[in-house]
Order: sequence, then structure tokens, then C-alpha cells
Amino acid sequence: MKERLLQLEKAALSEISSLKNKEAVLEFKNKYLGRKGELAALTKEFGKLPPEERPIVGEFINSIRGRIEERINNLLTAFAQSEREQRLKGEKIDATLPGRYLALGKRHPITQVMDEVVKIFSGMGFAVAEGPEIETDYYNFEALNIPKDHPARDMQDTFYIGEDVLLRTHTSPVQIRVMQNKKPPLRVIAPGKVYRRDSDVTHTPMFHQVEGFMVDETITFGDLKGVLTAFLHSLFREDTAIRFRPSFFPFTEPSAEVDIQCVICNGKGCRVCKGSGWLEVLGAGMIHPMVFKAVGYDSERFSGFAFGLGIERIAMLKFGIDDIRLFFENDVRFLRQF
Repeated sequence: MKERLLQLEKAALSEISSLKNKEAVLEFKNKYLGRKGELAALTKEFGKLPPEERPIVGEFINSIRGRIEERINNLLTAFAQSEREQRLKGEKIDATLPGRYLALGKRHPITQVMDEVVKIFSGMGFAVAEGPEIETDYYNFEALNIPKDHPARDMQDTFYIGEDVLLRTHTSPVQIRVMQNKKPPLRVIAPGKVYRRDSDVTHTPMFHQVEGFMVDETITFGDLKGVLTAFLHSLFREDTAIRFRPSFFPFTEPSAEVDIQCVICNGKGCRVCKGSGWLEVLGAGMIHPMVFKAVGYDSERFSGFAFGLGIERIAMLKFGIDDIRLFFENDVRFLRQF
């Protein structure tokens, strides 16, 4: 059997030297080393050998297979190199052609509006503060004068993680954290993500909000109106009409909602403003004495105002977008418009 194996190897190595291309090499490999190849046919007789000869013959078969495979691999590498060289010779590069344009990314419209809001308030002397998105019930509700049995909790549609741990429903907890660690005068805004169980064309489970507040010894509702009027005129247009309507928030008293003249129809009435000519943009009010009590401020000495606005809401108005979900679908065609 050993003699037949040597003859097989001699025939294989003689034949391989005459192969001219990769296809012929692969065909040769299947002929000699394939499952039904000539070496496999001889290997089937392995079981007829005496037990003491099997290790010697088995090692001999493996060495023959190894030498043939080495020649095959060397030949395939040589053919591949030759093909590459021929392809490179046939290719031509026109060095005078202009380079390919790589499109630059742009800031997301939500980021653009958030940055603009922060820039306007920073110009008014407001500092920027941040807080955790996973909050305790105390900071998100109780310290803001919203006890456990308060009906305002039903308006929040809260994501609870545990009994007293939740995803914050507004950035107002930052107000409490800042006032606990600093004394007036304070002028602070708190931009960030907030979470509520709500989803439709004007609401998403996660959205962005900016809370702002100002505390000192002589702060009045007039200061609130002046700051917010200046902010809205800077954000939209100098001639934008603004109105304050009485409202209710547990953490402010008195409270107000702030509207601007519809930027789509200029107050004439349209589908966006539901024919009223006005659009609600933020809520505000004078900080409630119970909130001051929670942070250890003397409400007889200090006063202040607070406000909150949704960035998505502002972005929809500035850019004329009627579906909030477009902000989060990551459609490049939509995002390139901004």
C-alpha cells in the first residue's frame, strides 16, 4: 500500500506542475484530495492493514496529503497575485478628477433649539444646572407641593421603577436640589430629558424640557413677565404678541400659562392653533411658599418665579412641524432640512 501511495504522490505532483489557472487547480484538488478523490479511495483500504502497520501508514498518508496541499496553496497564491497584477495594470486612475463629496452631519433640530434657549437665558445671567433623570418621589413630587394624594399626579403619567423611585416627569426636581445647596440670589435654568407615559402626534414618552427659576428678596410677577417676554421675543420675533392666562400648578401661586400669537397664521386662525390665533408655549408662576418651606427658605423674606417649557413644542413651532414623532425617527431626509 505504501508503494501505491508513493505512486499517487508522484502522479499528483507531476500533474500539478502543468496546471495553468485557478479553476484547474481546484479541479485537481477535488480529484486527488476530495471526499471521493484518489487519496480517499486508498485510505478506505486502511482498515485491511495489520494493526501494527496502521500508525505508520496513517502518518505516511498525512504527510503525502500535506505535501500535495502545500503545492496547491502555493499555486493558488501565485495565481491570485498574478490576477491582481493584471487587474492593476488594466485599471487607470484620472488624478485630475475632483474628490468625492462627503456630506457633513448637522446638529439635530432639538439640539439646535435647546442650545438657542440656553444661550438666550445665559445672556440674561442664568446659570445652567443639571440633575439625575432617575429621581425619588420626594424630589419629583412632594418637595414641589404634590403630596401622594394630590390629583396633579394623575396628569404626570409617571414611569415608576420602584415604590419611591421613578423617571422624572419634569426638570423641576433640579430646582429643589439647587435651592437645598445654595442661598439666594439665584438665577438658574435646568435643561434635560423627562419621561411620561404618553405617545401620539404631539407627545412622546421621552422629551426635553427646560425648567427655570429666579429667587431673591424683591422678585415680583412683573419680573416674571419681563424675563419671559424678552425670552420669547428673542426666540421668535420682536413683534410676536404674547399673553399670560391664569392657570394652576401645585408648585406656583399665582400660576399662568403663556401664549404667543400663532407663528403659522399670524393670529388669523388655522389648523395648528385650532382657529384661536394663539399657541401655548410654556407654564410659569410665582414659587409656592410650600416649596420654599421644603428647601428651608423664608417665604416672608424671599420670593421668586419659576417656568417650564417643552423643547419639542418650541421646535415644532419654529420649524413648522406637525408631528413630534419625526424628531425621533432618524430619517436623514428630514434631518437634512435643518
